[in-house]
Amino acid sequence: MSIVVGLTGGIASGKSTVSSILIEKGALVIDADAEARLAVEKGEEAYNEIIAHFGSQVLLEDGSIDRGKLGSIIFHDEQQRQKLNSIVHPAVRKRMLLKKDHAIEEGEKLVILDIPLLFESKLAYMVDKTILVYVDEDVQLERLMNRNHLSKEDATARINSQMPLKDKVQLADEVINNNGTIAETEKQLIEILKKWNAM
Repeated sequence: MSIVVGLTGGIASGKSTVSSILIEKGALVIDADAEARLAVEKGEEAYNEIIAHFGSQVLLEDGSIDRGKLGSIIFHDEQQRQKLNSIVHPAVRKRMLLKKDHAIEEGEKLVILDIPLLFESKLAYMVDKTILVYVDEDVQLERLMNRNHLSKEDATARINSQMPLKDKVQLADEVINNNGTIAETEKQLIEILKKWNAM
């Protein structure tokens, strides 16, 4: 019997850290960000739709999508961001559901869908349980500035483009507090998985 868990968080909340721990423990992790990159590769349907809408200005010399350029357009323009999401999200969902179904058929005990915008995109229906990786706002801002070498203004804009983590807490089945050490985070994760008989 498989259990499908939706793993979510916010930018720089430490979701990738939790995802890495899960992979080490042998869980199958299907990563929405990785699937999104694959969905917009040259020749894919979503790639063609992006070019049709945003034009060739968002391409690198080799014809692949310039993620930085596209990011700078959508992070400051809500309408353009929604347009991009309407192209990419359905393609990513389709890829993830195919992989999830395959994993269940193969008898995987624990299948993790790593989805940053799980609640914003109303994708909780795809999973049995949800885990939120939570950090305080000041910790999130500092980590993002350090990790991506961003100004406070740019980091704040990126954080504000997502639903606040504190609003996601009541939506999640379980919350991992990631303000502390990796060891503390791992301990919380294992307790949750044991409670769900997923380990």
